[in-house]
Amino acid sequence: MAPQHILVTGGAGFIGSHVVDELVASGHQVRVLDCLHELAHGREPDYLNPAAEYRWADVRDQAATADALDGIDAVSHQAAMVGLGVDLADMPAYVSHNCLGTAVLLKSMAERGFRGRIVLAGSMVVYGEGRYFCPEHGLVTPLPRTGERLGRGEFEPPCPLCQRSLVAEEVPESAPPDPRNVYAASKLHQEHLCQIYARETGAGAIALRYHNVYGPRMPRDTPYAGVASIFRSALEAGRGPRVFEDGRQMRDFVAVADVATANRLALEASPAIDGAFNIASGTPRSVGDLAAELARATGGQAPEVTGEFRLGDVRHVFASTKRARQLLGFAAAANFSEAVAEFAIAALRDPATST
Repeated sequence: MAPQHILVTGGAGFIGSHVVDELVASGHQVRVLDCLHELAHGREPDYLNPAAEYRWADVRDQAATADALDGIDAVSHQAAMVGLGVDLADMPAYVSHNCLGTAVLLKSMAERGFRGRIVLAGSMVVYGEGRYFCPEHGLVTPLPRTGERLGRGEFEPPCPLCQRSLVAEEVPESAPPDPRNVYAASKLHQEHLCQIYARETGAGAIALRYHNVYGPRMPRDTPYAGVASIFRSALEAGRGPRVFEDGRQMRDFVAVADVATANRLALEASPAIDGAFNIASGTPRSVGDLAAELARATGGQAPEVTGEFRLGDVRHVFASTKRARQLLGFAAAANFSEAVAEFAIAALRDPATST
């Protein structure tokens, strides 16, 4: 495919900066729009790719965003406030950064007559709980887990019809969304806004539903950091990682280099390809597995399984990667143990604010 001029919003961040590196290495021209939000950055990062152009502004700034779109062929929309947050007081911030930010970007694209492709950094959190099979009732949607049940150590969601134990299965993109926290709701709304834009303008829109991404340049331990970063920060402080519930909750941990590759493939894909794609390793592992692998890689203390819980968390969610493999040609290449060992010693990013 001929080189494109691509705008990467949030291109100074954890995933965005790896997307920039991947696109530059593939011969594309890259412009970055990033506000260097204080929850993600203590300063301008030292890992920025010098071959890219940088504009330091908020995607919610209509004038700056419209200007950044000048001459752009495709958009990689990575800018977002991420993580489960602290409490409901975070709701306006998530809606503002994620929903309003996306709306301003799309409005600016419309005013410029943009008909290229937008690739959205989506998230597996839109699924809520994963896909579950009941031996009696088939596929079912569990009810939200209650504090009462979790407090008794009953972490597995039962069948809502017969209360029998369920079997967790891979979640396909066709699964109905069921966002169960503010961040998840904002990520689903981003998808809806991009779909509306594509339908109204004829532009292309792809949502890459990232599963649990880890790797170099993650922000250090904050309420907004991923679990891999939180575990590593504990090990660096000489403590064992604190693993919530019983540590057996299943996720799909995917290396950031693979996520960057998926973004390039989506941006370069045929115009006929659109919709949502799970971006994951295809090999689910437990949260306890990740903590233990990190402890081994660092020679640190063994994880502590605490039984603690957060009501916003789900029990199991891991992906079917069939659609991404068939239509995008995406298959994760990273070896889990090797990628975790690399992450264990990689440079992380210090946020400006600490909690």
